[in-house]
Amino acid sequence: MKTKKGLYWAIFIAVLGSLLFGINMAAISGAVIFIRDVFVLSDTELGLVVSSMIAGCLIGAFTAGPLSDRLGRRMALVIAAVLFTVSALASGAAQSSMHLIIARLIGGIAVGAVSVVVPTYISEITPPAIRGTMGTMNQLGIVVGILIAYVIDYSVVDMQDGWRYMLYSPIIFAVPFMFLTLLSFPESPRWLVMKGKVDAARKVLGRIVDAAEAENELNEINLSFVKRKNEKDKISLSDLFKGNLGKVLFIGILLAVFQQITGINAIIAYAPTIFAKTGVGGDTALLQSILLGVINMIFTLVAVWLIDKVGRKQLLLWGAAGMIVTLSYITYAFHVGDVGGIGVFIAILGYIAFFAASFAPVMWVVTSEIYPNKVRGLAMSVSTAISWVFTLLVVQFFPWMLESLGGSYTFGFFLVFSILAFVFTLFRIPETKGKSLEQIEEDLGLNK
Repeated sequence: MKTKKGLYWAIFIAVLGSLLFGINMAAISGAVIFIRDVFVLSDTELGLVVSSMIAGCLIGAFTAGPLSDRLGRRMALVIAAVLFTVSALASGAAQSSMHLIIARLIGGIAVGAVSVVVPTYISEITPPAIRGTMGTMNQLGIVVGILIAYVIDYSVVDMQDGWRYMLYSPIIFAVPFMFLTLLSFPESPRWLVMKGKVDAARKVLGRIVDAAEAENELNEINLSFVKRKNEKDKISLSDLFKGNLGKVLFIGILLAVFQQITGINAIIAYAPTIFAKTGVGGDTALLQSILLGVINMIFTLVAVWLIDKVGRKQLLLWGAAGMIVTLSYITYAFHVGDVGGIGVFIAILGYIAFFAASFAPVMWVVTSEIYPNKVRGLAMSVSTAISWVFTLLVVQFFPWMLESLGGSYTFGFFLVFSILAFVFTLFRIPETKGKSLEQIEEDLGLNK
């Protein structure tokens, strides 16, 4: 198989959406202390400002799949780019907490949309042999965005109204993303076949692999749709929960939920606040957040290197095991009151490392692979939207949990779900390494 530059260019553009995902999720971490003082917010009100983006993610995730099935993956990303731009401008200019909540809600809709459409698009356009590696580019984009947000936060923290520049920062990438998706972004070949545009699909495939491979893949895609020709054209939401499809959807939903409820976005969004609990504050906490972002990026690259070598399931198991060990230490340290040293900081970095090399990228890869072509957009929306529900709950209530219950119970909560994630992966996650999307469909009994 010989891939062409067109494939990497298409994935680069798509991953700009993932990068904006990361920037939007993490930029708030350096601003929360200033926002609390400027708008005089309680813990609950501050949680609402932060979690308003997650509420938007829920809306965006639930609507993006059906929208991308109707209008195409490309147009869904164009709309997301516009929303990113509007949100960044409105967030930086916010004059009240309500104004900021609305602006972040809009940005969240865009984040939710790309969280569904980008991994879907990458899985549909990439050949099987490198689909895992290319699929992890989605998560790499997210963590690079998180790191960029941390660096910007640190750079402007001492400036007058620096928190506004933190919230303006996504505009740097939102505008190029909008123009590139409009002018230089190919549609998913599987979506084109689904819409009966076989010649257009052949043209797209010809831009990303050699001619023989393009024809073979087109034939396999066509065969998949022929096998499903007796199914009704429109799949309702209730249909997703029936038969083998329902079982597969259940796997995707639980994997997505475990990715979020094990605590990652609480740590990303509130990293300086957590470090303050260990006796670190101000610029030093933001600098430690940058190191957290660097570790996140390095170990995402580890996943990029390993996912098509050792497989999806092994990465998930090793990642869950590492998260269990590190969260156990953090829980114990808070329980005995030994949080002032470097141990908790190292354990948090270890947790990030194990998560970044496993659940962070692999969830997006596996969920985008296991759903059948005809319902991939809708199914991705459902599982991703449900994961955002749990993210919303964690991010909204994390400040309260940390202040009212303490670090021991808070991190113990994440520990319990990491253990459950390990058990679930061991018994329920299928290995999809090296298989075409159509072959995965066949193996999961979704063509019957």
